[in-house]
Amino acid sequence: MKKKAPVAIRVNPDVDPKTHPYISTGLKKNKFGVDLEAALNAYKMASELDYIEIVGIGCHIGSQITEAEPFDNALKSLKALIHELKQLGITVRYLDMGGGLGITYENETPPSLSEYAQAIITELDDPKICLILEPGRVLVGNAGILVSRVLYRKSGSSKDFVIVDAGMNDLLRPTLYHAYHAIEPVQKKDSRLIVADVVGPICESGDFLAVERSIVDIAAGDLLAVMSTGAYGYVMSSNYCSRPRVAEILVKGKQFDVVRQRENYEDLIKGESIPSFIDE
Repeated sequence: MKKKAPVAIRVNPDVDPKTHPYISTGLKKNKFGVDLEAALNAYKMASELDYIEIVGIGCHIGSQITEAEPFDNALKSLKALIHELKQLGITVRYLDMGGGLGITYENETPPSLSEYAQAIITELDDPKICLILEPGRVLVGNAGILVSRVLYRKSGSSKDFVIVDAGMNDLLRPTLYHAYHAIEPVQKKDSRLIVADVVGPICESGDFLAVERSIVDIAAGDLLAVMSTGAYGYVMSSNYCSRPRVAEILVKGKQFDVVRQRENYEDLIKGESIPSFIDE
């Protein structure tokens, strides 16, 4: 086509983001990006191609990062690469640092946005490079809750269970990452505290929202708010065990509206068909 394609290469700076291993993306052992030496060779190769225009460098070291140091270390590595590229006559206009800044689910103390910004500004110090950030979770994580109804209580020989109508298909993070989500009654109660597993109705021992959690004593019919589900909540949900996905409601003050309709069983089989070679 003889058109120049603007390109950036995602670099793996081999930085430990100090987060859950499943959401660590910046170490050499992770599948993401190319290491610094390979990136340098790739940029050299790209600079010799007629229809490739080198414009940037990309990087993303992980998610739910609660310290500024990993970002600082990643930026130092990228700055060194940018300097080497300049020595070769290759300049970049864009630096995409990705996202990853964490939020408070329980007792985490991630850097504030201003601390995060200051760490990057102090280290970058190059006014000719356009910085790109992808904040994601830090904007929406604590803007959403999952509302679930208690179906019944079950007392086992070794622990108590609170069975709710939401399951691992609705919120996968507790099962996948053993992630903590605070669980509060929708209507405040001055009740005693109990210790129980909050579990869903799916036939999996991994179908839980909380394990051995201290929560307010609740009864069948009560509504619970599972907190901090605005990120990696609905987008990771599924129709596992033929469960239609929930509705999404946007709330502003006393106003609310349905922004995604609740699925039904017709939605589950939409698009399916009986093969023509199957006898009726």
